[in-house]
Amino acid sequence: MRALVSTSELADLLKNSPPPVLLDVRWALGGPPGRESYVAGHLPGAVFVDLDAELAAPPGEGGRHPLPEPGDLQEVLRAAGVNQDSAVVVYDGGNGSVAARAWWLLRWAGHSNVAVLDGGYAAWQGEERPVITEVPQPQRGDIEVRPGGMPTVDADGAAELARSGVLLDARAPERYRGETEPVDPRAGHIPGAVNAPFAGHTGEDGRWLPVAALAERFRSLGVHDAAAVGAYCGSGVTASSVVLALEVSGLTDGQHPAALYPGSWSQWSSDPARPAETG
Repeated sequence: MRALVSTSELADLLKNSPPPVLLDVRWALGGPPGRESYVAGHLPGAVFVDLDAELAAPPGEGGRHPLPEPGDLQEVLRAAGVNQDSAVVVYDGGNGSVAARAWWLLRWAGHSNVAVLDGGYAAWQGEERPVITEVPQPQRGDIEVRPGGMPTVDADGAAELARSGVLLDARAPERYRGETEPVDPRAGHIPGAVNAPFAGHTGEDGRWLPVAALAERFRSLGVHDAAAVGAYCGSGVTASSVVLALEVSGLTDGQHPAALYPGSWSQWSSDPARPAETG
């Protein structure tokens, strides 16, 4: 599968035997809980996976959403029915910014056959495609999590990328500029980082921009073939959508993806020795 699949493509894939494993990862900063949305209605066969509890380790020195321990992630994915040879499609409420975290984790775990549903639940429901409330009981999967399938950087690596390559900050412009900081210890951004708000990946209908438009957006931000590129956000979640968008744009590929700084601003800003730039 390509990294993004449309609603019509997913509808066709669901006719396969076996169909792809569907993961519902709806989540919003400040709520409501994604599980409540899932219980109210989800795609047929979809299994809910909780971002806070299952797609991240507990908050701490690694930030608000540190990467989960490999064994813990393996248990979550096996419980959801993911096998070594499964096709997996993940979706969130709409713009893919949260679903991209699950996509990235599966790729990091060594599982390449995974895609994000373009437009998410909103697009699927808006087209009056089937939605159910029944909670499936998937057969346990056999996936083996082998970390390292996607590159990461720590705080020092992020600082170096900002100096010698392109470090993209996926947060909203006002948080990047340091005008407001509703969650993390300090306002501002990593010195030298370039703002690339995750909301800019999608159009008014919640679907992702065409390939050419995404490529032009990133080129205008300084991304080019010779540049090392990475991404961060508040806690390493929406930055995953920057990594995905870069791959969709064709400026990176599965062999040479952009690096993710998992600790992101939540980790960086908690260290008083790390400088913060504003404006």
